[in-house]
Amino acid sequence: MYLSRWLLLATVLTGTLPSAVWGQSATTLPKPATALPRVVVWLGKHSFEVSAATGFRSRAYGLMNRTRLSRTHGMLFVFRDSAPRTFWMKDTRVALDILFFDTKYQLVAMQSNAQPCTKTPCKLYPSRVPARYVLELVAGTAQRLDTRIGQHLRIVGSLGPIQ
Repeated sequence: MYLSRWLLLATVLTGTLPSAVWGQSATTLPKPATALPRVVVWLGKHSFEVSAATGFRSRAYGLMNRTRLSRTHGMLFVFRDSAPRTFWMKDTRVALDILFFDTKYQLVAMQSNAQPCTKTPCKLYPSRVPARYVLELVAGTAQRLDTRIGQHLRIVGSLGPIQ
């Protein structure tokens, strides 16, 4: 119970940990009603095709229930503001690298090899510093590309409205 209240407080303060807000598992959490915008992001000289989660529901659902993710795909979470972010892997079925970027698209924090979680409590993956953009890629990508704090993200394409 204490963990649930803490997760709800963290969600309100950071705009993340969506399953805690819904109070539901991924099996009952509704998928976003419309298709997410697809954009290309560049990290150094490497590009990825990503779905852009720009609204509360799409950020809440994220990559839940995906059973695989290719090395060239991912998800970009876009927030209206910059704040410390905390993610968890509830009902996410693939291990991920979670990269946090500030308002200037500079990498400010990373959580590598975040493991799937099917039962609460799940491990938390915080940025500890303000972030506006969060990029999730298949686990091992950051190490494979020698990703470093300070690198810049470039987004090609339209994100649409940010909610």
